Amino acid sequence: MLVAAAVCPCPPLLVPEVAGGAAPELEEARAACADALGVLAAARPELLVVVGPAERPARGPHPEGTPGSFRGFGVDLDVRLGRELGTVPGTVLPPSLAVAAWLLERNAWSAAPVEGLGVGAPLAPERCAEAGRDLATRAARVALLVMGDGSACRSLKAPGYLDERAEPFDARVAEALGAADRDALMALDPELAGALKASGRAPWQVLAGAADSAGLAGTLLYDEAPYGVGYLVAAWS
Repeated sequence: MLVAAAVCPCPPLLVPEVAGGAAPELEEARAACADALGVLAAARPELLVVVGPAERPARGPHPEGTPGSFRGFGVDLDVRLGRELGTVPGTVLPPSLAVAAWLLERNAWSAAPVEGLGVGAPLAPERCAEAGRDLATRAARVALLVMGDGSACRSLKAPGYLDERAEPFDARVAEALGAADRDALMALDPELAGALKASGRAPWQVLAGAADSAGLAGTLLYDEAPYGVGYLVAAWS
């Protein structure tokens, strides 16, 4: 059963070593992520599942100990999912889950074992919800750390250039996350999300499925668009 969830953005720039001189610009977002992780720990989960977008979705959960790296972003920094030190041959975390692993390490996560699940951007809403319902049954007390960005079209210099639909889209997502409104999350249009380069759509709908009948309340902790990309942090408990 899902007992808590945290929603965080997943840009590699969240990692100070990757951001370099721009690191202070996302310090407020990092602090909000830390607060959201605190909500997860306070819920005393038996299992934490990290869910994030991935170009090649996992066929099964990435087990604890799966390595990740930021070397592709020019930084000599490696991470590992959870506290398990064993290696997992032939597997590597997608960037979104590597950012999650970094957040967990930065905040000394030790409340529960950790698994990760990469979700492909094209996955249909009901398939996302089905995956979420399955995750919620993996332990008596399950927590989710849901990684994903809003639209990338909030300004002329944004990765996807300026799109007038981006700000209203992000506003709907922010309202849904703040209210723990699973129906509103399930109503997000995959085609519109794809056009706006919103990587969080599928992971948010996994959360919506996991939260079915959970009765959780939501709090929006951060809602900004630095670099023209919507970054949202929320906690459900």
